[in-house]
Amino acid sequence: MIVRILGEGQYHLDDSAQDKLGPLDAELGAAVDRGDNTAFQAALDGALALVRAGAPVPAETIEPSDLILPREGASLDEVRKLLAEDGIILS
Repeated sequence: MIVRILGEGQYHLDDSAQDKLGPLDAELGAAVDRGDNTAFQAALDGALALVRAGAPVPAETIEPSDLILPREGASLDEVRKLLAEDGIILS
């Protein structure tokens, strides 16, 4: 599985990582819906750490991303706009 972190790059993860990303995706979505910045940042940090544990895809290689995460430090409002405009968070 290839996961992109916006503004950072892509990482190759084993398909088993999707089982770990699923609950984080649910937490991110719920936190955005509630407007809970603390829960949002915790879930985003967890998802980013999990993805960064994968193997970086070389910058000169272009692969379609299976999942996309917001950049580190993205605000809840930024992600809310991305979801409304593009629906790009994690799926």
